[in-house]
Amino acid sequence: MADVHSSEIRSKNMRAIRTQDTAIETRLAERLAELGFSYRVQDKTLPGKPDFVLESHRAIVFVHGCFWHHHDCYLFKVPATRTDFWMNKIGGNVARDKKFIAELNASGWRVLVIWECALRGKMKLADEAVSSRLEEWVFAAQGNAEIDWQGIHQMRERPA
Repeated sequence: MADVHSSEIRSKNMRAIRTQDTAIETRLAERLAELGFSYRVQDKTLPGKPDFVLESHRAIVFVHGCFWHHHDCYLFKVPATRTDFWMNKIGGNVARDKKFIAELNASGWRVLVIWECALRGKMKLADEAVSSRLEEWVFAAQGNAEIDWQGIHQMRERPA
């Protein structure tokens, strides 16, 4: 299927996509504040510029868009046009994610990835469910994990 927009319009639309203070980040910030956590946002001094840094717990939280970071869920669809371009771009994001997580772990940080599908869409988790899973992970003080529409689980190895 051909793109319904001209390349100029598509380019303009793609440039308008925000990289911080997105709706899903705002929703998560509300959960963190509700739980009483103090945090920093978009810390440029750490690998990957984490969305949320919980210094006192040595915990990092990334909020990943299911499309941009290739999550295997109902929100990810392989683009119908310029498929090779997009899959290479997304593959590069996945490889960078793995690199940043490894660097953060080597520096003594634990990493939680919260996927977009947990925070928006027809199967999103309720606010209370997101909060309880987040709190559970922070205080468990165990390794890396991820939260998606199915719940919380140990971080899976993902192909680059």
